[in-house]
Parts: sequence; C-alpha cells; structure tokens
Amino acid sequence: MFDLFNGLTRTCDGVSRRSFLKIGSLGGMMSLPRWLEGRAALAKEAAPPPRDVNCIFIWTHGGTSHHDTLDPKPEAPPAVKGPFGVIDTAIPGIKFSEICPRLAQEAGRFGLLRSWNPMNGSHGTADAWCMSGRKFNPAVTYPCYGAVISEERGFKSALPPFVQLGTDLDRRFGGGVSGILGLEHMPFEINSDPNNKDFTVRDITPPKGIEYGRITRRSNVLAAIDSLQRQADLQPAEFGALDENYKAAFNMLTAPETKRAFQIEQEDPRLRDRYGRTRFGQNLLLSRRLIESGVRFVTVTDPGWDTHANNFESLQKTRIPPIDTGLPELLIDLEEKGLLDTTLVVWMGEFGRTPNINKNVSRDHWPMCYTTLLAGGGVKRGFVYGASDKTGSYPAENPVRPDDLAATIYAALGIDPHTELRSAAGRPVLAADGKIVSGVFA
Repeated sequence: MFDLFNGLTRTCDGVSRRSFLKIGSLGGMMSLPRWLEGRAALAKEAAPPPRDVNCIFIWTHGGTSHHDTLDPKPEAPPAVKGPFGVIDTAIPGIKFSEICPRLAQEAGRFGLLRSWNPMNGSHGTADAWCMSGRKFNPAVTYPCYGAVISEERGFKSALPPFVQLGTDLDRRFGGGVSGILGLEHMPFEINSDPNNKDFTVRDITPPKGIEYGRITRRSNVLAAIDSLQRQADLQPAEFGALDENYKAAFNMLTAPETKRAFQIEQEDPRLRDRYGRTRFGQNLLLSRRLIESGVRFVTVTDPGWDTHANNFESLQKTRIPPIDTGLPELLIDLEEKGLLDTTLVVWMGEFGRTPNINKNVSRDHWPMCYTTLLAGGGVKRGFVYGASDKTGSYPAENPVRPDDLAATIYAALGIDPHTELRSAAGRPVLAADGKIVSGVFA
C-alpha cells in the first residue's frame, strides 16, 4: 500500500496541515495551447544535452537562515550579522558561517545560488511554489519535480520512481504532490528512521520472522491458484487490473533491488559514521542506496527550521551539525561510486529568514532572498552564482526566481522545462515557465 498522505502537523501560524490534493477545474485559468507553444519558444537559453539524471532533493522545512549558514554578512550591523563568526571556504574569497566547517572545507564540490528570490514567505503556498516552480493557483494543483520525473521517465526498476523520506513538508496548498498528474505519481513515503537498529519499511520490508523467500513462495502459490481460477472462469476486466496491482506489489516486495536498497545495516559502519548517526544523516545514505537501486527522485525532508525563537542555539546545536556532516559525505560517496555526474543534489527550503534579528533574538520569515545549494548532474563545482546585497535582504546580482530555478532543475535532469504535461482532462500545462540559469552548468 502506498502511503500517500502525511498526518496532521502545525505551522508557526497555528493552522493544522491536512494532507490533501486540491485538484480543481482547469477552466479559464489555464492558457490556450497555442499560447503555450508560443511561450515555450521564448527566451530559451542553452541547456545541457538531454540526459537521464536522477535527483536527491533535500528539503529543510521551515525556512533556513542564509545569514547564519552559507551567506554571512560579517560587515553588516550587529542586528543583522548575528553572533556567529565567518570562516574561509575552499572557494577563494567566499566565506561561510563558522558553524558550517565541513561544508566550507568541501565547498569545491558544489555550487551556490546566492541570489534566489523565493517570492513568498507563507508556509504552504511557499512549499507549493518552491517544489514545483509554479505559483500557487487554487484552480489547478501543479505537480512537484518528483512527480514530473515519475510521469516523464517512469519505472527504472521494481522500486517506485519517486520516493520521499520523512513527511516534513506542508501540503495544504499542494506542496510536494503530483497534482494534475494523478495519484499514481505521488511519492512513496517512508517515515521510518534508518538510524534505528531495527529499521524496517512499512509495506516493503517483511515483518520480523518472515524471510524474502517465504514471500516468494506465497507469491508462487497465489499464482498457481489464480491460474486454476482462470481456467474455470473468465474474470471481469476490473479484476484483471487488480491483479496487475498485486503483481506490481509482489514484484516490489521480492525484487533484489528492493532488498538491497533497504538493508542499510550492510553498509560499512565507518561510512555510516561519516554520514552521521542521525536520522538525517542515515536518510542521506539511504537516498544514495535508493538511487543505486533504480529510484529516480528522492526527497529527503528535515523538520525544525522555522526558528522564530532560539534560532542561533538550534542552528548551532541541532539543525546544522547533521547537514554539515551528512551533505558533504553524500557528495563524496556519490562521486566515489560514480553516481555524482548522473545525480543532481539540491538543498533548499521554502524561504530565508529576516535580515534583522527579532525581539526573541531570532529571525522570522523572509521571502525576498535565500541561498540554494546545487551539486552533481552536470552542475559546475566550486562556484557562486549571483549575490545578495550588503544585508542579505535582496538579490544584488543575477536574481533567480522560483520558475527559473525550476527550469534549471529540469534542465539538469535532462527534461525540457517547457514540456507540456497533461491533466486527466487533457489540458496542457507547462512543467516550468522560467528561464534556465545556464551559468550553473559546467
């Protein structure tokens, strides 16, 4: 069974999040096909040749402070720069916050967009916009990146093409969902903690005491009984379709790549230590295993970044250490296994935090400027694209909008950003309508 919906959570505004899909009428809100064709021809920038590239999409939910991590402002007034010092990175002239020492050391492995403008500072609508590149529209739910990859590329192995580790995102307005593409392209959600000794995956990992061979034997018995049934009676087409679902489920349960992907305990303990013995660190390791086993798009979610209070303490003690440990190790591991060139890694959240420190000695939502990390998938190494102003308030050079970031992500994944997607009603919708930031590619 696919667990398509997360449960109830609450944002800082106290509103309950109910995981649901707002699949509305496409009606007059959608543009005509002829207009779409014209729009697709406008301002296309040079993109890398089409390639079949996978993605690990790291989502730090709540809004990560760029001032206190990857875009510090040491020359700004104290009310802006915060309590942390800065350190040199592997990129000459580029500095990070002192709480990101390993990211600074390995900065030559990734690139930064320091001029990204999320354009929205509200939980929910920001999730929808940032995870699809399309502004929230109550008349149509746009699909997220993983759903588009699922629809365009399909299965590579028995495992689902789109997997989500953790449930820490806001779906009230369609963030992270398949939208018009239908439920079959929703992510397969895994909310188990791979850092636990007895890590299992509901509906995939066999219960304790049940071996994979036993499942195979049961599948064979069921097939034999089913064959006899068919000889005696012709089943309606609906039952045939149901049989196909059962076959897919059994195939997933018994496929070697499924077993291989989730046996994280077989990894070298020293490698697991280098990723960090945290849920986040082990989720990153699991994401690499899933990519190896045929999953095309893995979203790794991480909660706790909505730091209206205790911003600096939580960043230093709980939020940044797992990122600073696990993310560089993921890039190193992917490269050593020959997977980095065909795996795009993205780290982002829905918006940044305010330049000015609030009365709680923390930072609030800031929609106008943020830093996004990109690596692998043909992205240049050790570069910084764009810049924020002296207080990190607004993009000062080469601003990047959510639709531009979406177009760039699709280009890196080998998909034309202006691909026309089709709703159940057959209406065309562009995957993205921004411009590719070609300067990020090698």
